[in-house]
Amino acid sequence: MQERLPNINNSFSEWYNEVIFKAELVDHSPVRGAMVVRPYGCALWERMVAVLDARIKATGHQNALFPLFIPESFLNKEAQHIEGFSPELAVVTHAGGNKLEEPLVVRPTSETIIHYMFAQWIKSWRDLPIKINQWANVVRWEMRPRPFLRTTEFYWQEGHTAHATRKEAYEEVELMLNEYISFCNDYLAIPVIAGQKTEQEKFPGAEITLTFEGIMPDGKALQMGTSHLLSQSFAHAFEMKFQTEEGRLAYPFLTSWGTTTRLVGALVMIHGDQNGIILPPRVAPIQVVIIPILKKNCDLERFKDYIKCIEIELNNQKIRFFVDWDTHKTPGFKFNHWELRGVPLRFEVGMRDLENDGVFVVTRMGTKTCAPSKDIGFFAENLLQEIQADLLKRAKKSLFEKVFVIESIDIDNSSFFEDKAIAYKTSWCLSKTCENLLKPLKASIRCIINTDTTPLYTHCFVPHCSEPTICNVIIAKSY
Repeated sequence: MQERLPNINNSFSEWYNEVIFKAELVDHSPVRGAMVVRPYGCALWERMVAVLDARIKATGHQNALFPLFIPESFLNKEAQHIEGFSPELAVVTHAGGNKLEEPLVVRPTSETIIHYMFAQWIKSWRDLPIKINQWANVVRWEMRPRPFLRTTEFYWQEGHTAHATRKEAYEEVELMLNEYISFCNDYLAIPVIAGQKTEQEKFPGAEITLTFEGIMPDGKALQMGTSHLLSQSFAHAFEMKFQTEEGRLAYPFLTSWGTTTRLVGALVMIHGDQNGIILPPRVAPIQVVIIPILKKNCDLERFKDYIKCIEIELNNQKIRFFVDWDTHKTPGFKFNHWELRGVPLRFEVGMRDLENDGVFVVTRMGTKTCAPSKDIGFFAENLLQEIQADLLKRAKKSLFEKVFVIESIDIDNSSFFEDKAIAYKTSWCLSKTCENLLKPLKASIRCIINTDTTPLYTHCFVPHCSEPTICNVIIAKSY
C-alpha cells in the first residue's frame, strides 16, 4: 500500500514538497539549494521546452549559446543591475590552481555577456533587429530553496533583442508576454494575471518590467515569467552604437524576457489533488497508461496481440502512451502509481474487456467509462481534449475565487494575509511609502493591472493615505 500524501487543504506546502518527490519529478542534491530533475520531471520540462521553443522561433528569434562565466567587470558596468543581483552572485576567484586576474561570475542572467557581443555585432541600422534566445542554466544563491520554485541553480530560456526604436522594443516586450500568457492558457491550462511591476519590483536595470502571475491554491502569487524593456541603459554601458539611415550614431533599445522550470512547480500546485499531480494532456509526457490485468492461465499471446492493436490505434493519433507490463506489482499499486504521476488517461484491460472488444477508461479526475477498442485512438484524443478544457475551466474558477476585491488593507494587522488563502485586487496611489507598508505583512504588489483604465476606488489601499489613486494592483504574499 502506498503512503498517503499530506492533506492538501490543511498542509498545502507540505503536500507540495512531498508530491514532487513521490511523483519522481525531482530529487535532493548534495549541493544545498540545487535540485536533481529526474527523468519524469525532465520529460515534463522537455515538453514545455519543445512548445515554447517552437513559438519563440515562430516569432523570428534564433537560438544561441553564451558562456556560463561572466567577467565581474561586466556586471559592474550597469549600476542598478549589479546592485540588484549582488547578494545572489556566485563568484569564481581561482581556477586551474591559480588565482584569476579577474573574478568570474557564474551567470545569474546573461544581459551583460550578450550585450557585450551585441556591441561587436551591431554597426548599422541594417543589423537590427537582433533577436536571440538561449536555453540555459543560471545560478542565484538562494537562502530559502524549494524545488522548482526557488533553487540556487535552475533552468530557463532567456530572450534578448535589440531594436532601432523604443516603439519596436516595447512591441517586442508585449509580444513575448502575450506568447507566455497564451502558452500558459493553451498548454498548461493555467490562467494568469498580467501587468507591470512597480519601480521597486522591476528587473534590475530595466525601464519597465511586465509580468504574468499565477495565484496558487494557498493564495500566494507565483511570478511565472517576465518581459523587460531594458531601453538604452545597457547599450550605453557597453558602448553599443549603430549608424542610422540618416547617418548619425544612435544607441539601440534592448529587451529581455524569460521563463523557467518554475512552470513545473506552478503546474503541480494549480492542478494537483489529494492523490497527486494532474498533468494537462498537451504537456503530459505520458497521455495514456495501459495497464493489462492478467489472470493465471490467460492466453498471454492473445492478450499481447489485443494490447498491440490498442497501441496501433494510439500511435495513429500520435498519442503518447506507456504499457505497464510489470508483473511484480498489483494492478491496484499501478493505479495509484500512475495517478500520483498525473497521467491523464488510464486504460485498464482485462480478459473480460478482451472478450467484449472493449477498454475500461479512467480519467485522472476519476470519471470512468467503457469504450470499444475499435477507434479507441479517436475516443482517447477527444477525451484528452475534454480534459485539457476542463482543467483550464476549473483553474479559471479557482483564480476567480482566489482574487478578492478589497477597498483597503489593514496595514497594522500582521496576520492580515494569514487569515484567508486569497490575493487582493485594490487601488494604489503609486507611492513607495504605501508600497513599503506591505513588507511587515510579508506581502507585496505583484503587478499593476495595465488593462484597468480606471481605479476601483478613489483612495489608496492604505487607509490613512490622502493621495489620489492612479491604478489598480494585485497584492499578495508570494513564493
